[in-house]
Amino acid sequence: MSARRTLGPGDLLRLGVFGLRTRPTRVVLSALGIAIGIAAMIAVVGISSSSKAALDRVLDTLGTNVLTATQAQGFTEVPPLPETAVASVLRQDPVLDAAGVGAVTDGRVYRNPFIPAAESKGIGMLAAWGDVPEVLGGSVASGRWLDPAADAPAQVVLGSAAARNLGIDRVDASTRVWTGDRWVQVVGVLEPFGLAADLDNQVFVPRGFAAALGFDGHPTAVYTRVDPDDVARAREVLAAAISPGTPQDVGVTRPSDALAAKNATDDSFTGLLVGIGGVALLVGGIGVANTMVITVLERRAEVGVRRALGARRADVRNQFLVESLLLSFLGGVAGVVIGLGVTVAFALSQGWPVATPLWAVAGGLGATVVIGGVSGLYPASRAAKIPPTSALAAV
Repeated sequence: MSARRTLGPGDLLRLGVFGLRTRPTRVVLSALGIAIGIAAMIAVVGISSSSKAALDRVLDTLGTNVLTATQAQGFTEVPPLPETAVASVLRQDPVLDAAGVGAVTDGRVYRNPFIPAAESKGIGMLAAWGDVPEVLGGSVASGRWLDPAADAPAQVVLGSAAARNLGIDRVDASTRVWTGDRWVQVVGVLEPFGLAADLDNQVFVPRGFAAALGFDGHPTAVYTRVDPDDVARAREVLAAAISPGTPQDVGVTRPSDALAAKNATDDSFTGLLVGIGGVALLVGGIGVANTMVITVLERRAEVGVRRALGARRADVRNQFLVESLLLSFLGGVAGVVIGLGVTVAFALSQGWPVATPLWAVAGGLGATVVIGGVSGLYPASRAAKIPPTSALAAV
């Protein structure tokens, strides 16, 4: 008598597909449970990754290597930054570029001379050192930046909010504002600053013109773009460079720290939502196990006939295990497709780049295989242990 042949992988796969095709409604409902869990994980990770990619793009554009030096904040009054602050900063090794602004206390800008000063204090004015938009990663919406010379002729550049308040969106040869009891040419309008929103409602002027309006010559803030690989050392040397005798009087901050903190918050939120997706995935796995147990009970007669015809216990066990794996895999593929679709749709609606990590897709499909195997072990083992006589007696 010849030995019974064990079913090969191809035979098991065909049997598994056939078993699922005979119960399409139950297969769809069971696979849907897995799909929801996988889709939730993919969508959560994908949307969070896309959000961080958009934030990283902003940070790359603005620069995480921009430092701001101002008067130190404390309980005691500290002296203003020295007039040489910007020049001193530019001499430091880690510094790539620097610019500064200084508040012109008596400088106020109006749309025309007919606005009573008692009703409006006008728009604030800042004297400028260097190319402030260039250092801060900003840009000019219309016109140009100020002439670099300290003794440049009277001219102004408007921050985005200041221009909006003055009703100016574009500049030409006839665009002027009223300040210092005279008309002054507007040479540019800026785009909003991402790293220094407080500058959007200011008007920038050359230092020479600011001095004529009573500017004391001291910068109130020095913006410095440093070597990205040497930010920590730059923060240590800037205060001493600006005020060698009293570096404690200078505070150095990084405006992008707030954006970086948002990125860290997003990481924590992603972990929470991935956990929720994992719970949904577990529920889907329980649904698969339940489906396979019911399938075994319904197919006792089939198992008995196959055992009576010589099928090994291992063959029966492997058949039901393959069905469980196929069921979970179908749910996993559907979940990945749904999750990617949700991620793409949401990211495009927000104007974000689409960024779904490959590990999330591979991990999602891998999780379905593991869940399918674990969920199918008990039903498959139970099917293999059914005695042929008791199975056939139920026919």
